Formats: sequence, C-alpha cells, structure tokens
Amino acid sequence: MITVIAGGVGSARFLAGLVQVVDPASLTVVVNTGDDESVRGLHVSPDIDTVLYHLAGLSDWDRGWGICEETFVCDQRYRDLASKLPDCGTDLQEWFSLGDRDLATNLLRARLLDSGMTLTQATDGLRRAMSIGCRVLPMSDDPVRTVFTTAAGEALDFQEYFVRRGASDEIAAVTFKGADRAAPAPGVLEAVADCEVLIFPPSNPLISTAPPLAVPGMREAVAAARARRVGVSPIVGGRALKGPADRLLASLGHEVSPAGVARIYAGLLDVFVVDERDAGAAPGVEAAGMRAVLCDTVMRSAEDAARLAKTVLEVAA
Repeated sequence: MITVIAGGVGSARFLAGLVQVVDPASLTVVVNTGDDESVRGLHVSPDIDTVLYHLAGLSDWDRGWGICEETFVCDQRYRDLASKLPDCGTDLQEWFSLGDRDLATNLLRARLLDSGMTLTQATDGLRRAMSIGCRVLPMSDDPVRTVFTTAAGEALDFQEYFVRRGASDEIAAVTFKGADRAAPAPGVLEAVADCEVLIFPPSNPLISTAPPLAVPGMREAVAAARARRVGVSPIVGGRALKGPADRLLASLGHEVSPAGVARIYAGLLDVFVVDERDAGAAPGVEAAGMRAVLCDTVMRSAEDAARLAKTVLEVAA
C-alpha cells in the first residue's frame, strides 16, 4: 500500500507516472486544500483538480494546470461582462480563469456540496466520474487557507498571491488559517499509518505539502509512520522547475537547494531523491538525517514521470 502527500503540479505529474507502474487500487493520495477558493460562487479546489486531471490522463502537460485542448468561451464572456461593471464594488475575479471543461468539474462539485456531501465525498464522486482507480482524499473537510504576509505587511490569500499577482511579492511569512481547528479528512491518518511506502513528490515544501502537515495529527502521524518514507526534491540546479518554490525558500531564509528542502523535512523522511545535477547537495541531505539518492528527476513527459516513480519505489524497497 502506497500513500502520497500531494500538492501542486510536481505532485500531479509524479502521480501520472506512479499509476503506470503500480496497481492504482494500492494507492491513496492525500491532497492539499490550502489553495481552495470561492470563485464566482463555486468551491474551486485547484490542487485536487490538477491531481484528478493527471490521474485521468486529461491534463495539459505543458501548461501544468487545467485540461488539454481546453476552451475558454465562458471565461471570455464573463470577462467581457465584468469589464463593463468597474464600479459595482464587488471583486468579480476576472483575473481567475476557468476553462469550459474545468468549469463543468467545478459545477458538479458545487452541486455535490450543495446536496450535503462533504469535500471528501464530493472528491470521491469526481474521482469515480473520471474513472480513476486510486483513492483521492482532501487533507481535511474543514476550510484551511494558505495566507501570505508580504514584506510590506499585506495579507494575501493564495490565489491573490499566485494568480492575480503572479507570485511577484516578496514574502515575509506563510500561515495556514484554520489549520489549528481542522481535522484530517476521514481515512487520511489511517492511510499514513497503514501504508508500506509514504511519498512526498517534488512539491513546494512551504505551500504544497506544508498545509497537510499543519493539520493537527498529520505531522505526528508521518513522523511515526512505519512505512519507508521517500521524498523528491523540487529544486533542480538551484531553481524550481514549476512555481515559486525557489523564491519562497529564499524569502523565508531557507537555502535554495535539495539540502535546504531536506532540512524542512527533517524527521519525516528516510530517503530523499535528488537530481543528479545536484550531487554536491548529497552531504547536506544526509546531514539532515536521510539517505540521498541521485537520479534524473525532471519530468518532461508521462514517461519521465513513470521512470522517476519506479526509481522512488526501488529506493523504498
């Protein structure tokens, strides 16, 4: 049994490879919901949907988010209408795009939630509708919001920071509002405790895997897990291949390297997989208390992701 703590594009790409080399029925994915947002009256779960689309073979691999061959007819019409209401006094979120097929996912989630389902139940409904064989769980059914404090002292929710401002702000702190009152979603703690392999894919350790670990009981469960615990560095050659991980690490005083990421995971991992171009970071990784393994970690395609997933499973054996 395999459990993956997922968030962001790196996790989703890794999962697209993992389900090629294991029986999906043996896999449970616990997904970050700190990025969730109410957009145009809909509960949007970007990380859950990115994971679902990659697992279903629907993802736009080059862009990293959304569905391949997506259209934006409804989104453009929304922007056209919103542009004519500059003084309405309401944030119309014209800066947040929802593709037409992605909109269908979010409309169905809204309907399921409105019917009384929890986010766990609604996510499972979407998983089944997309014919995905593994289990996909939100980290919590309770609301948790990733909040950034800028160097200027301004508080920004994740989507404002990441989408509206293009991750351009200098960040002084990251907090997870509501995490202290949240409970792990049903099945999450059991998935961590009962698995044989626990994987942290190449995700941002400060905003993708940190929110699940901030939910009470989660960090302790990972630390106590009997599984072989393996992580993959999201930093290659001094930079993040996707997203703002490198900038956030630097802003918050962490070394922008696999060793810097390994220190964040100290006490939670047994093995850390590092790109072969970062061989010089191996001693720092091992000083953080985990074995360093070198390989090509860049996922240019689903085939690359499958190769990386196979390596992770081999070092976990």
